[in-house]
Amino acid sequence: MPLSRLLLPFAAAYFLSYFYRSANAVIGPGLARELGLSAGDLGLLTSTYLLAFCLAQLPLGMLLDRFGARRVEAALLVVAAAGAAAFALADGLTGLAGARAVIGLGVSACLMAAFKAFSQWYPPERQASLTGWMMTAGGLGALAATAPLEALLAVAGWREIFWLLAAATLAAAVWLFLGVADRPAAAHATEGLAAQWRGVRQIFASRHFWRFAPLGLAMTGGFMAVQGLWSMVWLMQVNGYARAEAADHLAAMSFAMLFTYVGIGLLSTRLARRGIPPLRLFAAGVGLSIVMLALIASEALPQTRALWIAYGVCAGFGTLGYSQTAAGFPLALAGRATTAYNLMVFAGGFGVQWGVGLFVDLLTRLGQSPADALRTAFAGLLALQVAAYAAFVLAGRRRADAAVS
Repeated sequence: MPLSRLLLPFAAAYFLSYFYRSANAVIGPGLARELGLSAGDLGLLTSTYLLAFCLAQLPLGMLLDRFGARRVEAALLVVAAAGAAAFALADGLTGLAGARAVIGLGVSACLMAAFKAFSQWYPPERQASLTGWMMTAGGLGALAATAPLEALLAVAGWREIFWLLAAATLAAAVWLFLGVADRPAAAHATEGLAAQWRGVRQIFASRHFWRFAPLGLAMTGGFMAVQGLWSMVWLMQVNGYARAEAADHLAAMSFAMLFTYVGIGLLSTRLARRGIPPLRLFAAGVGLSIVMLALIASEALPQTRALWIAYGVCAGFGTLGYSQTAAGFPLALAGRATTAYNLMVFAGGFGVQWGVGLFVDLLTRLGQSPADALRTAFAGLLALQVAAYAAFVLAGRRRADAAVS
């Protein structure tokens, strides 16, 4: 099957998934003013997407391994379109949060289904590059949800925007269902439910999985929470920027992330042949992203735009955690392995996105300013990321020592 015919429908769906994920960073302040939401309310509203996404992952892995990527993702995109329509019609916190949860469920397969399809059609050495191209599509979605969305809000309300998103999502479902073929030689899993759950338990019992999972939880999930909501709040409340300037910062960060994703897509296979495997890129990029967040949170440097750009570039390498996790398991477990890792990522995203809001509310009630409360919350996130990275490095050293022995 030609790569473009396989890649483009999945890429379009992932573009929409990332747009949905990131849009509240721009529309959130307006929603808070219109509905009188607190920081905790806004965090909960935004994070219900991540919670539903997270809860879907383990059943999703079994569905992908049993029924295939095309049918599962196309059906779920119809659910996402219904959620977008419900969001456009909602008039309160409960309705908005519920609709956003439905959207999260509906787009929960967008990346995992692509990984499953790629694993069936292309050899393992191509997976990192294909991951890069998928993340490029996601990066474009994140970019569209920054300054372009801010500009669109000047001529259309958020309800009209979500009606357009509902129509686009339904069109993506039709394109994917009709445009992607199942590979005849790749029969879907026929094992029963009990056998499928044994595969899930095998993944969660693996030391290989737990080497990567804490970084997925704290770093990739933490970045998702920051990018999807708290970056905008930080730039406005801590740095004192107007919403348009803050949105420009996020647009620059998202645009810079594209260079990472394109670079992974173009160069990862070539670098691996020259002795620089994807695992080394992952470790270096994740480590540097923690350093960049530390510089942002410390406010030690005045070049805020450059720091957010560097943060996006480095955090983009975190997406290699998916292929590196799946590489430790048989092909029959590919769907479940990637969704298990994604479960950790979105659990982290949900916990950080809502937790930061609750923490900020608590500290402000205790007398801190919102800006100081955000500083404290970001320091706590950094501590979690440093601990996860240290565990990743130590696990790698133990594995290397065992191999030598």
